[in-house]
Amino acid sequence: MKILFDTNVILDVLLLREPFHQAATLLMTEVEKRNLEGYICPTTITTISYLISKVKGTTEAKRLIQNLLNIFELTSLNKLIFESALTIKIIDYEDAVLHESALRSDVDGIVTRNTKDFKNASIKIFDPEELSGIIQSF
Repeated sequence: MKILFDTNVILDVLLLREPFHQAATLLMTEVEKRNLEGYICPTTITTISYLISKVKGTTEAKRLIQNLLNIFELTSLNKLIFESALTIKIIDYEDAVLHESALRSDVDGIVTRNTKDFKNASIKIFDPEELSGIIQSF
């Protein structure tokens, strides 16, 4: 199963955000074990770099980014994706870009804590707890 991880799920793991990091960590571990094909959008990399640098410093941010690049594949991101994100019925533009990037990268779904933001998605949306349950049932 190919899954795009929303930025909030990655941040839950990196910042150990309670009570969310447990399900997110389980999913990331499944990606590391290659039981799940994990993808992140390139915009997630830059957002995480910025936020982690503010909290933990630039050196730690670069280390964490390298770890993410070792674990995850990146989805496509180009002008067409940014343009199509302007026309779909997902209100938040950042989420719309993520959605369009996922569609054009042939992933099976997106895992996010903000499932309501993707109510008009044309791809399967999972919350981390739901996807963890599915993965554990295999």
